[in-house]
Amino acid sequence: MDALSDLLSTPRPADLRDLFAADPARAERYVLSAGDLRIDYSKNLVDDAVLSALADTAQRSGVEARRDAMFAGEHINVAEDRAVGHVALRTPAGGEFIVDGVNVVPEVHEVLDSMAAFAERVRGDDRITHVVNIGIGGSDLGPAMVYEALRPYRHERLRCSFVSNVDGADIDSVLAGSDPASTLFIVASKTFGTIETLTNARTARAWLVGSLGEAAVADHFVAVSTNAERVAEFGIDTANMFGFWDWVGGRYSVDSAIGLSVMIAIGPQAFREFLDGFHTIDEHFRQTPLAENAPVVLAMIGVWYVNVLELDTKAVLPYSNDLARFPAYLQQLDMESNGKSVRLDGTPVTGQTGPIVWGEPGTNGQHAFYQLLHQGTRVTPVDFIGFAKAPHPYQEHHDLLMSNLFAQAEALAFGRENAAEPQRSFAGGRPSTMILAERLTPAVLGQLIALYEHIVHVQGTVWGVNSYDQWGVELGKELANKITPELTGEPSPASHDSSTNALIAWYRDHR
Repeated sequence: MDALSDLLSTPRPADLRDLFAADPARAERYVLSAGDLRIDYSKNLVDDAVLSALADTAQRSGVEARRDAMFAGEHINVAEDRAVGHVALRTPAGGEFIVDGVNVVPEVHEVLDSMAAFAERVRGDDRITHVVNIGIGGSDLGPAMVYEALRPYRHERLRCSFVSNVDGADIDSVLAGSDPASTLFIVASKTFGTIETLTNARTARAWLVGSLGEAAVADHFVAVSTNAERVAEFGIDTANMFGFWDWVGGRYSVDSAIGLSVMIAIGPQAFREFLDGFHTIDEHFRQTPLAENAPVVLAMIGVWYVNVLELDTKAVLPYSNDLARFPAYLQQLDMESNGKSVRLDGTPVTGQTGPIVWGEPGTNGQHAFYQLLHQGTRVTPVDFIGFAKAPHPYQEHHDLLMSNLFAQAEALAFGRENAAEPQRSFAGGRPSTMILAERLTPAVLGQLIALYEHIVHVQGTVWGVNSYDQWGVELGKELANKITPELTGEPSPASHDSSTNALIAWYRDHR
């Protein structure tokens, strides 16, 4: 983190109230446009000197070079010796993204075309009313979030459910309200070996076969996978297998075949508009100078908070009930990408890397955790998200929603003093970014996701970590595979620490 050394000595700016008083044009100058997004960052704890230092830090950290290397298909995922190619998933037909000497864009569109043909068949088949996506992590959070977010665009006959948790209550609740004859299952697993996904898939298969017989599997199951042998063994027709590539990480894959359930729900045309939204921000990120580059500016403000002001969390608060799953989606995107303590070269990091990301839709959160945001001892930077037009006919509701959005940002920034009743005082000085768009469309949702993807990329570059591996999930998996047979048979638990041995023994006695 050598590039951060000068930043650490940069003077901290004045209070937000003083900053606005000293610069009446601040609200006009500290605004960015990226695609359909209007991004007001004026209520952040930065001034011109800080922003200049942040831009210098980004440049010295090699943000431009690493960005260009990603778009060139270089193997910037050095731990796994892979390209990082999620931007290829939304590159228009006729475009170019080279991986190991091959333009992969035609392959991407071949898969998209196959998905579109299949989606149209399902949308035109009145027998299918329920689509169940079985996945976990990126193969669940992405499509589940997008399906909820694009509620107004969904097919009126079809509903989608998403099963990810190996807790049997998850799939039980989905199957309990389903008719086997009208249900289509999508099993999303690149290797077709993810234990949680395959456990749920086998349960769904047994449920279907119990009602319709073995032959029904081929008609009611499809796969998003690259392992044709395992897919065929399961009974799925490999003609209904949709692939993706090892240069696409799970948390970056909703715009790949992992989004098949979304394409079925909203239709191929809307899905392509979704991809176009991603591409709009990709081009903004690739071409815009650092000082006006939305992902870079927001990422560097985040670096300022994490590494200089030592603010270790970030709240994402969409004033849109349709974006209820968006904070959870970003939680995985950010924390799985940059929750690292080892640099690209294998040396330990020397400062903090990655904020704790959390959030909930407004206005629900206002009656829960906003108390801490306003008057707690911790300062939490906030990303607010809102839309000018409502996705419903209830204009009074939307006006009230948006008034709350703007009021909360104002209250956090400027507070209110009450010397007579200090418990009613609000310190203010609490930073926030306001991201607005006219309405939540497929294209705008794609733009929002891509904005945060590139924020994560920039911050990972500055911190010198690999944002595209996730070895931190492996140890728990390995130990779980060891413990599973110990819960029901031999050997008796004795090979773990004393606490774990006792826990396993208790479970064996009480299961």
